Amino acid sequence: MNKNINHNSTPHPIRGDKGATDEGPRNIERDLQNPDMIVPPATDGGTLDNMKFSYSDTHVRIEHGGWSREVTERELPISKQVAGVNMRLTPGGVREMHWHKEAEWAFVINGDVRVTSVDQDGKVWIDIVHENELWYFPAGIPHALKGMENGAEFILVFDNGSFSENSTFSITDWFSSTPNDVLASNFGVSSETFEDFPQGEAYIYQGELPSKAEEEAILNKVEKSPNPFTFKLKDVESVKTSGGEVWIADSNNFKASKTVAGALVEVEPGGIREMHWHPNASEWQYYIQGEAKMTVFAAESHARTFNYQSGDVGYVPFAMGHYVQNTGDTTLRFLEMFKDDHFADVSLNQWMANTPKDLLKEHLPLDDDFIENNLSHDKHPNVKFDKQDE
Repeated sequence: MNKNINHNSTPHPIRGDKGATDEGPRNIERDLQNPDMIVPPATDGGTLDNMKFSYSDTHVRIEHGGWSREVTERELPISKQVAGVNMRLTPGGVREMHWHKEAEWAFVINGDVRVTSVDQDGKVWIDIVHENELWYFPAGIPHALKGMENGAEFILVFDNGSFSENSTFSITDWFSSTPNDVLASNFGVSSETFEDFPQGEAYIYQGELPSKAEEEAILNKVEKSPNPFTFKLKDVESVKTSGGEVWIADSNNFKASKTVAGALVEVEPGGIREMHWHPNASEWQYYIQGEAKMTVFAAESHARTFNYQSGDVGYVPFAMGHYVQNTGDTTLRFLEMFKDDHFADVSLNQWMANTPKDLLKEHLPLDDDFIENNLSHDKHPNVKFDKQDE
């Protein structure tokens, strides 16, 4: 919580005896959502790119059967490696048969969605993916999505920041872009067969829900693959401490996911995702629930603090130090995503704890009690959470 902001009154860019009131014009509701941006910590400095964009500020593509909206490099220019799409399908709503040049990783926020795909060897993978579960389709693999009984909302992550849902390869678009005589030759039928086919891309449309019997028959036909395109994230053994919990999915446990690694992070009120950095890739974040603040450290005394709410996208450039603090009174839930085959981070705490004491004390004025009692010697390679003192 920013102590310079009174959340019951109009915020102003004033810190102690510095700054001045802002008499407007202004968006006060927006300023209240971003207390550490209107009154940055005194430790912020220098010039850093924007690392926040909200799905609330995007264009929504509305169709019969659902909607979609995206945050790509066009909306968040610093995010050159990863783009994200938020989509909802109604019960029976279909994201039509399509493929794209980028790999697709997905997390189901709520509801249930049936995924259907065929790989280059003709192997079919069909599954119903539920809340908190994942799917991954390698680049070029054709697939389709259908909302089940309660519909579904999900976040799609692509391993290219310039990706757009509006430029995928769709089956209806290809048919309508191909002369009828070529279609006739390809399928061995007459040209008249295609005269009444619709023109253009269907993209999302309202389909029919299959009966329970039909659904079971479809699923029973699927040959189980040793490396399936779907994954039950909550079956993963989590990393859990007093301050939070994380579930990690990468190519070590989700074998199909070769170009995207991710983690579902939960931080309890008063908790902090500790100061750390990632040695292998930039981090793309999606905030599912709660309120957070994050400061990104970029060396040369450059640092910038951002506030995040549900539906926001955050970003941390490669190797830059950062933390994520729960600033609300409910559990903070967000995704950490990376364009890489594995999840990796370096903990500031662990680095210090495993550095010779004499060398550490030459850098920082720390006493032996602090070093022995406040630094973690745990060798866990991934994540740690700290619970802040009240």
